[in-house]
Amino acid sequence: MATFSADGPRVGFFITCVADLFRPTVGFAAISLLQKAGCRVEVPQTQTCCGQPAYNSGARAMAQAQARHVIETFEGFEYVVAPSGSCMGMVREHYPSLLADDPAFAERAKVLAGKSHEILSFLIDVLDWDDVDARFDGVVTYHDTCSGLRELGIKDQPRRLLAKVKGLELRELAAPEECCGFGGTFCVKYPEISNRMVTDKVTTAQATGATTLLGGDTSCLLNIAGKAKRMELPLKVRHVVEVLAGMADGPALGDGEDGIKR
Repeated sequence: MATFSADGPRVGFFITCVADLFRPTVGFAAISLLQKAGCRVEVPQTQTCCGQPAYNSGARAMAQAQARHVIETFEGFEYVVAPSGSCMGMVREHYPSLLADDPAFAERAKVLAGKSHEILSFLIDVLDWDDVDARFDGVVTYHDTCSGLRELGIKDQPRRLLAKVKGLELRELAAPEECCGFGGTFCVKYPEISNRMVTDKVTTAQATGATTLLGGDTSCLLNIAGKAKRMELPLKVRHVVEVLAGMADGPALGDGEDGIKR
């Protein structure tokens, strides 16, 4: 287990599959922010998927098995934090009902759900921390991801944190709360609808005059970055924690060499 020391609350960091495989910088940036907020961060190496893809596809038994593993991995921590509203929405909103009929895990699922948080919500709502010391010179816009917004109430938190970033100007999207079209398995089941939705998202982002789009879920951002590339637009896409942690110097999503989408 990798440990990052501080003297505050003991946090189990849930990296998420997409960040681990496609954008490790998101994990390092999130850990940096948690450390700056005084947390003792540990990263269990036995962690795996939260089970959301299986759950959304109707593979209930598989989702339950993955949920049990996550509970066993993280239940010893004071808090569980992830840089993803989607994964934390699964843990907080769906684990309790998913395992409600399992006498060995029903209560444990409720306990884990109660102490699991998306990172921006955790910094603001739990720690009341916004001591951001970062600089990002440029105009950005912000995409509110569906799970973070609708399941976890994440709206003002990223904007409060971004307001502390020197040199940054935030211009709101015309429809910031509309889905980007990814939706996990939605984009696979309904590709034409998904493509139209992400086209609208990228077009409205370009209309703001922003050079960078930020958001809190790497999966959504990969979708948006891919569409921007296919449309040959100069829009850069990054996870918000990269900017907040002062780690936005490398390639943006889709730009190759650790920006993936080669």
